[in-house]
Amino acid sequence: MTIQLKRVYDPVEPGDGERYLVERLWPRGMRRDELVITAWLREAAPSDALRRWYGHDPAK
Repeated sequence: MTIQLKRVYDPVEPGDGERYLVERLWPRGMRRDELVITAWLREAAPSDALRRWYGHDPAK
């Protein structure tokens, strides 16, 4: 089985297979009816505390 990572804003392509959103917050600017996903896996995403600690700092 191959797992691919894509940004939620990338267009759907024929070879994508099933698509899962792994994020605690819904993506900005995306309506629920325009996002093609199999499931939204909030529980698999980093916790709110980890997101705050990371703070968009790639050095961490």
